[in-house]
Amino acid sequence: MERPAWAPPGIDISVPSVSRIYDYYLGGSHNFEVDREAARRAMDFMPGLPKIMQANRAFMRRAVRYAVSEGITQFLDIGSGIPTFGNVHEVAQNASPGARVVYVDHDPVAVAHSKAVLAGNDNADVIAADLRKPQDILSDPGTETLLDLGRPVALLLVAVLHFLEDADDPQQAVAELRDALAPGSLLILTHASYEGIPLPQERASGTVGVYRDIRNPLVMRSREEIVRFFDGFELLEPGVVSMPHWRPEGPLDQEDPYAFSGFAGVGRKG
Repeated sequence: MERPAWAPPGIDISVPSVSRIYDYYLGGSHNFEVDREAARRAMDFMPGLPKIMQANRAFMRRAVRYAVSEGITQFLDIGSGIPTFGNVHEVAQNASPGARVVYVDHDPVAVAHSKAVLAGNDNADVIAADLRKPQDILSDPGTETLLDLGRPVALLLVAVLHFLEDADDPQQAVAELRDALAPGSLLILTHASYEGIPLPQERASGTVGVYRDIRNPLVMRSREEIVRFFDGFELLEPGVVSMPHWRPEGPLDQEDPYAFSGFAGVGRKG
């Protein structure tokens, strides 16, 4: 297998990566055949996966614009993946040119490509770290340089918590991040769930099996379990809902049924 010029040295390009699979769903080009093969296997069970990812990104952009409208100009995006058009820094800095963004990912390809995309942007950076170790994120020089945690921050946990198993204690990870944020900060979150998927659970579980096979377990949680991640935050209207239903900017009657899979929400720290 030929290694593309953009692939960082040292990474195993024979092992699928969640962030590169996500990039493939969104029509990106920073993925390998092994990622595309895994994505196609997942789509054999759930053909609408690209529609779910598009709905996820659309929610993220609406939530970032909302944050800016509330006067928040600092963003911490954990599990940010490979930048594609309309990513957080583009949306935030378009709405507020001085907005500061720190991306966090543990995939070397995501980090390397983010660095290339952000070259020359003094108000955005990427760090290599893992959501399972919040203190590493908070104490990283990149975070400390760009973000003032004494002022409100929008914390984005978009399509990442469902890759943490219960044994990883994702609730504690979110709590540690919450406790480091100033009052008025926002939590912007999406999470996969069997609820809302226009398929029998038995069939949708085939996709979960694909992720388990590539050693990136996908944990489908109920709406009640997802709501618990907002402990310590005031849930903003309309609460934890399907992604298109969070403050839509247009009619939803033409929306693809798969877009309503999973949940999204925004909470404010009091």
